[in-house]
Amino acid sequence: MKAILQRVTEASVEVDGRVVGKIQDGLMVLLGVAKGDQDSDVRFVVDKIGNLRIFSDDHGKMNRSLTDVGGAVLLVSQFTLLGSTANGRRPSFDEAAPPNQAKQLYEQVAQGLREGGTRVETGVFAAHMQVALVNDGPVTFVVDSRHGR
Repeated sequence: MKAILQRVTEASVEVDGRVVGKIQDGLMVLLGVAKGDQDSDVRFVVDKIGNLRIFSDDHGKMNRSLTDVGGAVLLVSQFTLLGSTANGRRPSFDEAAPPNQAKQLYEQVAQGLREGGTRVETGVFAAHMQVALVNDGPVTFVVDSRHGR
């Protein structure tokens, strides 16, 4: 499971011209689910999203977590994070999980964050979406559960 975490002052996602998710201060999270991902990957990613110390403290140092600052999450499914551009000119998505499995694990990540007390807004799984955000910093991190085991 791969997640791109972007610290934001605001973020939103639209489907068919309608805003379906919107947050202020928190994290924009793009989530790609890989073949073979399971509950342990969900737990790893949920823990990193909630507890990675990437928000500034009173001295301007990244020393506070999303949980510490009471931030929200805008979670958007993005299978293209699993795309490989190693060969040829067309990305290969062989590493991406099948849609049914990906949707289930994506929803588990959202639920895990909510159970931890985080306000979570989402995009629409498998829909064509327009995402807007103001990246604060800019601060962006890649979290990959396959490298965290």
